[in-house]
Amino acid sequence: MTSVDLVEMAPRDGLQNEDAVLTTEAKLELIDRAVRAGTRRIEVTSFVNPKRVPQLADADELMRALPRYDGVRYAGLVMNQRGLDRALAGGVDEIDVVVVATDTFCQRNQGMTTAEACAVAADVVQAARAAGKFTTITVGAAFGCPFEGEVPPARLRAVLEQVVAAGPDELALADTIGVAVPTDVTERTAIAQAAAGADLPLRLHLHDTRNTAAANAVAALSAGITTLDTSIGGAGGCPFAPAATGNLATEDLLYLLDRMGWTTTVDLQETITNAAWLQKQLGKTLPSAVLRAGPFP
Repeated sequence: MTSVDLVEMAPRDGLQNEDAVLTTEAKLELIDRAVRAGTRRIEVTSFVNPKRVPQLADADELMRALPRYDGVRYAGLVMNQRGLDRALAGGVDEIDVVVVATDTFCQRNQGMTTAEACAVAADVVQAARAAGKFTTITVGAAFGCPFEGEVPPARLRAVLEQVVAAGPDELALADTIGVAVPTDVTERTAIAQAAAGADLPLRLHLHDTRNTAAANAVAALSAGITTLDTSIGGAGGCPFAPAATGNLATEDLLYLLDRMGWTTTVDLQETITNAAWLQKQLGKTLPSAVLRAGPFP
């Protein structure tokens, strides 16, 4: 394969940890810009308690206002049945539900243990699939936890087996706090592939906290994983994990993929323009290297 599918996270994961709270109109423009650049899968918001994530408190309003395009799929993050009900009412195309691999982080993120989160995820997936929606379960902190430290491979394997049994359409591993290095990606994607079997697609969600996300993306490609999450400008992070900084910048990965001969549907120059626009909206310097340096030649 020479094609990579990018899932744009800027409207959700990119905004949820920023000090600036964008207006609904600005979020709509961000999503529209991503679509015009060629993005076909976008995680647009999170259907969680607005007191927990005030940056995304307008999820229902945003969904009502979103324009629809042929071939473009909008995803929403949900944590429970109530969130799913809101997402379905808003007309999302995909449901993403998170299970955090460690109990301490899962309690902080979702108010429940990992085992309890697996049970909730199974119920959400069943209901979402009954409603005709594509479902993803993302295993958060799959490479390390800010509270418990290293996540043993055996622990990850056990969580993945429970998640796979829930029957999602896609399985994602998240380096939520950006601690992974390429050897970790090789090891843990192999664990996920063994748990998932041949028919369940895998996806990787990378954070660039320690400047390893691009290298980890290359390791993922080598392992046969060709669906990767990115965020315009490298914006974002997890509000419930200390020092969990931004995602892998979309334009940084696009530059890397292009120079390596991989293709996507997303235009690099338009994405750089979009990152500059987002940087202005947020009133801060975003971590993207290609935004700063530009493409080559």
